[in-house]
Amino acid sequence: MTTIASPRISLFLARLLGPIFVAIAIGVLVNGAVFRAIAEEGLRSHALIYLTGLFAITAGVAILLNHNVWVGDWRVLITLFGWLAAIGGAQRIIWPQWTEAAIRWFLDHPTSLTVAGIIWLLIGAVLCFFGYFREPVTGVTR
Repeated sequence: MTTIASPRISLFLARLLGPIFVAIAIGVLVNGAVFRAIAEEGLRSHALIYLTGLFAITAGVAILLNHNVWVGDWRVLITLFGWLAAIGGAQRIIWPQWTEAAIRWFLDHPTSLTVAGIIWLLIGAVLCFFGYFREPVTGVTR
């Protein structure tokens, strides 16, 4: 079921998620070694994998209940994030060993963390731009 989200909800979620994505991306790009250490610690904690899954599925479903919008503009980024969070959270809860394998893959491929950081930075920048600098309906720059 597709939700017709008001421009206000799209704007709110862009303003909420955009800066979070930018901050995480900058952290990953500037302090990659710290994030690799965090990932290694995560491998040793099944409880942490479960709790991050619970948090992710909750956040993803909350986004989708309010913003399941499939349109050809920036708002689809919010919907895609909601689906990825919900599916990723469920996967962590149901098959935590897949999460462990994914973390190991990232640790074995050092450039993957940099690529992920760049992708999150771009998505965060797009959400910040549309959340803070464009009118939600008219598209006029503020």
